[in-house]
Amino acid sequence: MPAYYVNKVAQPNGDHEVHTDGCPYPAEVQNRLQLGNHINCHSAVRDAKLYYSAANGCYYCSNPCHTS
Repeated sequence: MPAYYVNKVAQPNGDHEVHTDGCPYPAEVQNRLQLGNHINCHSAVRDAKLYYSAANGCYYCSNPCHTS
């Protein structure tokens, strides 16, 4: 299962993006909130929404969960 994290810094549209550890466009290390290992991005985004209601999957590494 891949490891996921959410970016603590919101995008211009207010979204906090959820990334995998191997993302080609990662957040800065100091801006990551680790979410642990998840079976898929849907589970990781669900956990990220416990911290940020506007969590969204990264277009590049969590595309099935990217909605905006």
